[in-house]
Amino acid sequence: MANLKEIRNRISSVSSTMQITSAMKMVSAAKLKKAQDAITAMRPYADKLTELLQSLSATLDADSGSKYSDQREVKKVLLVPITSNRGLAGAFNSNIIKEVTRLAAGKYANQDVSYLAIGKKGNDAFKKTNMVIDNKSEVYDNLTFDNVAEIAEMLMEKFVDGEFDKIEIVYNKFKNAATQIVMTEQFLPIVAFESDSDVNLDYIFEPSKAEIVEQLIPKSLKTQLYKGIRDSFASEHGARMTAMHKATDNATELRDQLKLTYNKARQASITNEILEIVGGAEALNN
Repeated sequence: MANLKEIRNRISSVSSTMQITSAMKMVSAAKLKKAQDAITAMRPYADKLTELLQSLSATLDADSGSKYSDQREVKKVLLVPITSNRGLAGAFNSNIIKEVTRLAAGKYANQDVSYLAIGKKGNDAFKKTNMVIDNKSEVYDNLTFDNVAEIAEMLMEKFVDGEFDKIEIVYNKFKNAATQIVMTEQFLPIVAFESDSDVNLDYIFEPSKAEIVEQLIPKSLKTQLYKGIRDSFASEHGARMTAMHKATDNATELRDQLKLTYNKARQASITNEILEIVGGAEALNN
């Protein structure tokens, strides 16, 4: 059994850790509320914009398609893992890294795969492959639509220039503080709208459908990426809050166990001292 001083040091260490994890939990809980409100307010707009774009695209002739819907043979693929800049968030980052690794080794095993990391954790995981073309971790320093739009424009430009034939984003979709769903979405080329029934939009368009679609596509793509990063941002705080809550509970349990061990060791020490005193007194009497 460890001596009393070692146990006291461990109790002090665990108590300090518990205070840190508890503070981090409260900070994440405060940030989560704001991030959750932002993504909840944004989703209806983003979903409706995507729905409108796909519906319009489905009514256009094949010859009038957009340069962003160019379906060509997939030889070069760009995967965009959206992770966080910091850890201590449970399996939040590792789930994204595992999914991207699975895609590269499975679905795109015969293609030339590159990565554009959004988040330091993703960059750290894939930079050893020497296939990371860029790292956009600084976007979290000021997470605004305009800053994300610059990344989306860069991705669109690389697709149009033929640098990549397909671009997919992988991120955590926020469900609640305890649950995040790993999502893989095709960013480019534009996914064609599929429906069992014919799409019939009885509207008069001014300007033409093709012009509207051409203007909507860049906005829709920027919104899609912004929504993915916003989802990931909210998921990060939810995952960290949950992880720190569990860590605090584990630290509390460990501290209680150590205190019990300390009391037992102290009681045993006192009992030994009493026995030594009694034994010495008995020896003097004899």
